[in-house]
Amino acid sequence: MLDVKIEGVLGTFVIDVDIHAGKGLTVLYGASGAGKSSILRAIAGLWNPCRGLIKFKQQVLYDSDKNINMPTAQRRLGVVFQEPLLFPHMSVAQNLRYGLRENSQGWGSVIALLDLESLLSRMPRNLSGGEAQRVALGRALLSDPQLLLLDEPLTGLDDARRAQVLPYLEKLRDETKIPILYVSHNRDEILRLADTIFLVESGSAKEKLTLEDFEKRTELPPVPRRDKS
Repeated sequence: MLDVKIEGVLGTFVIDVDIHAGKGLTVLYGASGAGKSSILRAIAGLWNPCRGLIKFKQQVLYDSDKNINMPTAQRRLGVVFQEPLLFPHMSVAQNLRYGLRENSQGWGSVIALLDLESLLSRMPRNLSGGEAQRVALGRALLSDPQLLLLDEPLTGLDDARRAQVLPYLEKLRDETKIPILYVSHNRDEILRLADTIFLVESGSAKEKLTLEDFEKRTELPPVPRRDKS
């Protein structure tokens, strides 16, 4: 469905990616600074690799050989970053309507999916971090995306608010049927959400992990017992 085979240089960092993301939620997993967000930015058209191909279904978004580089606005991507990036002078309803497209999912279904009805008249400054991210997710959905790119959307939340938002991400994955590419280094999030996992290390993303492989690789070592003698 989504094929990304690119090479590029970002500062002193070499990006070398060869991944295929199918239906459901695909995770790019790796430590901070591994290059996960740069891969998302390339897919979104916010950073141009030196060479390669990015294709969604049969639509070519980027092809260095054919000199194709589709503008970001034409790629029909819903993007949510760590920060919700809501317009502070607009109400929640106005923020949601800002990206609304004629062919998008129905307003009512998105409001219900993310439980936003009670927030519509509020201003962003009066939202909790979890509420603001739900609004950002709603705005992305209402833009009629063919693909969602979520760049560590829960990173800035404490454990309690993270736990509040996770069920909405599960509903997003299961009920919208929109493919999701999700950047994270949080083990619990990945085990709960991922259908497919790609390991990102030092700019390279090629190795595909099953949930079982990922769980074993990231399992914490047992705490050694103290000798009481």
